[in-house]
Amino acid sequence: MEPIPKSGSYYPNKAARISIQALEEVMGKNGINVILNMANLPDLTNELPPNDLEKQFDFADFSSISGALDEMYGPRGGRGLALRAGRATFNDVLKDFGALAGVGDVAFKVLPMHTKMKLGLSAMAKIFSQISDQVSTFEEFDDHYLYVIHKCPVCWGRHTDKPACFLATGLLHASTVWVSGGKEFKIVQTTAKSTGDETCNFVIMKEPVQ
Repeated sequence: MEPIPKSGSYYPNKAARISIQALEEVMGKNGINVILNMANLPDLTNELPPNDLEKQFDFADFSSISGALDEMYGPRGGRGLALRAGRATFNDVLKDFGALAGVGDVAFKVLPMHTKMKLGLSAMAKIFSQISDQVSTFEEFDDHYLYVIHKCPVCWGRHTDKPACFLATGLLHASTVWVSGGKEFKIVQTTAKSTGDETCNFVIMKEPVQ
């Protein structure tokens, strides 16, 4: 695939590292090396990003990995792998970070589910805005929540026919399962920067999937 020009915006090293490791678990060493080479990131086949939260992994590189997954496996296959990587990134990087650290506390667990969801999604947006250059916001409506990524590392510099920020969807899926105590919620990406929209919007239905 064609190289994506560097963005000058950054993701934390550890989040990129965990995402790549999660893909390797599914694809094997040879598989992830093919993806990294397709993404024009051959140096990462020998040495992963550092295991720290320094903002040093360029959005363009993160987006290139997403694009390589789509190119190699097609939208459906790439989606499954990216969702898995997104869930792993949440579980290994974010769930014990800052405002989300108290989600496991007894005081949080006894709150009404909708209150937990509001607090958890709002915390997610704040955390990403703090630890990366990914600016995120959260809104509540009658029957759904709206999670908005204003500067998206998953689709930076790419063009897609449909919204395809599957790594971000995987992160949101893992966060809602964690915050709600194991419930599943329907999450649909409705807009994307890569399709020409101003933001990447994710609708999260308030009622869990039965």
